[in-house]
Amino acid sequence: MHIIVNGQAKEYTQEMTIHKVLENLSLVGKVMAAAVNMEIVKQDNWTHYTLHDGDKLELLDFVGGG
Repeated sequence: MHIIVNGQAKEYTQEMTIHKVLENLSLVGKVMAAAVNMEIVKQDNWTHYTLHDGDKLELLDFVGGG
């Protein structure tokens, strides 16, 4: 399965959820928002939301500052 994560192509051999991608990238607990194909996916759904071949996943972390 081919997925674009924050602009980078990733290949996975098994079905992936948003949570599994976060685990694979060591980002669990570091990401505040996720969008698949420009649609926001609520954090409560990350463990159940199955990604499909060709999906574009954007993972966002909010940084404060001034």
